[in-house]
Amino acid sequence: MELIDHIKSGIGFGLASSIITTLGLMVGLYTGTNSRLVVIGAIITIAVADALSDALAMHMSEESEGRHSAKEVWATTGATFLAKFFFAIIFLVPVLLLDLSTAIIVSVVGGLLMIAGLEFHKRRMQ
Repeated sequence: MELIDHIKSGIGFGLASSIITTLGLMVGLYTGTNSRLVVIGAIITIAVADALSDALAMHMSEESEGRHSAKEVWATTGATFLAKFFFAIIFLVPVLLLDLSTAIIVSVVGGLLMIAGLEFHKRRMQ
């Protein structure tokens, strides 16, 4: 597995996981609180905490296999963290710019389109 493949693996995992986790949190908190401030705080929290958690998990998984160089392990770790952070934090944009109920709808539709785009891209590359 080349270095670029490790980076792609981290990004692919980070994108799908981050979108699903963030949307679930957003919809749940919106339904329960209807508070823009709570949703914003949750997005920032999940962007940092979930990105760190999953990047560490990917790091430990790659390292435990014992067949990857340190550079490959860190490439996967970094790509996972950055992808998870970016794809979670991007959901702040509609929440900050739109009415909260509209922002939730836009986020869900946008998130599903991003996941579909990733799947389409993966299938085209095979």
